[in-house]
Amino acid sequence: MKIFRADYVFPVNADPIRNGAIVVSDDGKIISVAEDIPPDYANIPVEQLSGIICPGFINTHCHVELSHLKGKINDGEGLISFIQNIQLHRNSTQQEIEDAALAADQAMYDNGIVAVGDISNSDVTIGLKSKSKLYYHTFVEAFAFVPQQADEVFNKALRLLNQFKPQPCSITPHAPYSVSKELFRLLKKYSDGNKNLLSIHNQECEDENKFFRYKLGQFNDLYAHFGIDISFFKPQARNSLQSVLPLLSSKQDILLVHNTCTNLKDIYFIKRFEHKIHWCFCPNANIYIEGTLPKIDLFIDQGFNITLGTDSLASNYKLCILSEMATLQKHFPSLSLDRLLEWGTINGAKFLGIDKEKGTIAYGKTPGLNLITGLDNLKITAETKVRRLI
Repeated sequence: MKIFRADYVFPVNADPIRNGAIVVSDDGKIISVAEDIPPDYANIPVEQLSGIICPGFINTHCHVELSHLKGKINDGEGLISFIQNIQLHRNSTQQEIEDAALAADQAMYDNGIVAVGDISNSDVTIGLKSKSKLYYHTFVEAFAFVPQQADEVFNKALRLLNQFKPQPCSITPHAPYSVSKELFRLLKKYSDGNKNLLSIHNQECEDENKFFRYKLGQFNDLYAHFGIDISFFKPQARNSLQSVLPLLSSKQDILLVHNTCTNLKDIYFIKRFEHKIHWCFCPNANIYIEGTLPKIDLFIDQGFNITLGTDSLASNYKLCILSEMATLQKHFPSLSLDRLLEWGTINGAKFLGIDKEKGTIAYGKTPGLNLITGLDNLKITAETKVRRLI
């Protein structure tokens, strides 16, 4: 048994406890969380800590297999250039890719992350995930914008999905601009008949909406760069999210990732449907790629589940949910610590379907425990740090 006491304990599912104490078993299971230590455990030494204790973080969007691209792609050049550079640099030796992925996995563990929603396009991380201390749900990504490639790409993704099993995994579309209607329909049919959590990149730049509305902008240059004939594509007269939402299954939980250029009309459009929508913000990646952030205020109190992600080391300097929270706190000072912790813990656990074990400090759960120090009146600052306790 261990007992931790701190200035505050943030269980997340209950009010913060001033000078709270947590009794935890050797296997990480919460025995008690309260202001007082139960009499049965009065003889156990108490580790007194300065700062706050919160549950382990949930990273709902990452690309561990791209970790070898750290520092290889310049920041601030926009999404189109970023996509081109990903394809240019992503091929490397198997050993380099595996070593970088393993280092990223350890870094997330050290940064207090306990579970990850991870995008995969290959089998390179299967072994890593089978041995990791972290919980992983792998999203096997399918993308092909040319209609004639839909069957081939879908079947290839299914084969990769079967390689990841029995690990938690599902098959998912990459983004509106990289998935044809034909491929969307195959994915929808599969999702309607199978347990299949979905995660899709959404509205990462203004040109994505411009392409879907008018068939204008830099995406035309991107398809030309890759030699893709898009003569079949007709402007949709609506934003990308509004164009593809009806093509997604309403039977599965769906994570919309980035949402950099999502507007209020898009949010209201979603409410007309019965889809189970969750949002994921990766603010440091948004700044790295596009130099801008989503309009966070639009999403608050709209009735949707909001989560946080890190994206990959190709588009971020580190894989740390506290760092994402710090960026949001800096740019949106009205965000409370309580709300940011919800986004970084229980909300992600709910999306991944692991909220019975992770996300809150509650009896019987194994959420992991983080110590956060360097807060200023319960506000995250540049000096705020996280240390994993268990």
